[in-house]
Amino acid sequence: MKAVFISDAHLDGSDSEGYYCLSRFLDSLRGNTDELFIVGDFFDFWFAGGNGIYPSFIDIVRKLREIKESGTKISFFEGNHDFFLGDYFEQYGIMVFPDDTSIDLEGKRVFVSHGDAVDTSNTAYLALRKVLRSRLFYSFQKNMPPPALWTISKIVSRISRASGCEPQSSNRLAAVMSAFAAGKFEEGFDAVVLGHCHTPSMERYSVNGKAKTFVILGDWITRYSYLVYEGGEFMMKRYYCKK
Repeated sequence: MKAVFISDAHLDGSDSEGYYCLSRFLDSLRGNTDELFIVGDFFDFWFAGGNGIYPSFIDIVRKLREIKESGTKISFFEGNHDFFLGDYFEQYGIMVFPDDTSIDLEGKRVFVSHGDAVDTSNTAYLALRKVLRSRLFYSFQKNMPPPALWTISKIVSRISRASGCEPQSSNRLAAVMSAFAAGKFEEGFDAVVLGHCHTPSMERYSVNGKAKTFVILGDWITRYSYLVYEGGEFMMKRYYCKK
């Protein structure tokens, strides 16, 4: 089987190089990929009041639906910028995970999460996260008229970015994530795949004689990094995009 993992595209509706390259990359998956895991912050903001979506996202969302219809199973993990995804995507057979989950890849037990809640010392962010994902906030955004909703979405996105993984803290966060992964390995997981911290990395370990893999996926803003599982192995790759 072939499974692909990506995260942190932070699509904001702009006509950016990242948007173009991601679109090309998604086209390359159609018909040859069994599973696609989008591990959070695919969108820089997302709220879908009344099943409506931000107009600039229509083309990329249509592309995801086409990939799903071609036979690729798609799983969305909510990040710190895009949540309440289930209302829209689950009607098209795309699975949505609000938090972490355990997946099985040919007998390998893999822990997957966006990773924004891994750093438990960041209490200010965790408090904000709880508010933004509350039923009260859900009900509030659900009933907003679209133009006002998109404006609020962009404000929330800026707040979340300021409270999340900043470039100057990426090394510290990567260390926190590595320690978190070590704990998951002790629980019996064979691999841990996280997003959120935009610097891609893959580390291999042996724990009690068993091979373990820890991955931070990187981003689709400047690095265009992604993870492939194929032939029983994990491989970090970079998409080289040419216009």
